Amino acid sequence: MRSSGTADEAWYDDEAGPVARPYTMTGGRTAPTGSQFDLIALVVARRGVTPPTPLFPEQARLVELCHHPVSVAEVGAELDLPLGTVRVLLGDLLTAGLIETHDPPMLSELPTEDLLQAILVGLRGL
Repeated sequence: MRSSGTADEAWYDDEAGPVARPYTMTGGRTAPTGSQFDLIALVVARRGVTPPTPLFPEQARLVELCHHPVSVAEVGAELDLPLGTVRVLLGDLLTAGLIETHDPPMLSELPTEDLLQAILVGLRGL
């Protein structure tokens, strides 16, 4: 427990989790405005773009994480937030023009049985 003992801090300790719950970060929204975000879609911050308004800490952290292309799933794991919350926050950043998304390239042909077998062997080896 990390507390200085004051009445205001007595309720909070490390095991309690984040102080701001996900629904407060999104203003109660459960879906992103505009586009949907696939788990494997890549997100990257746009360089040289200044936010129109100050960013919340979570939004600033998202932009920081996206200085190089990163998947939506990786962002959620890094921030330890539910994917629904991450998608809403990313939607806000996309609307503000601070990030851009890139869909992963689609395979032009189906994987071969040999490739699938090699992947299966590799997964079993983990």
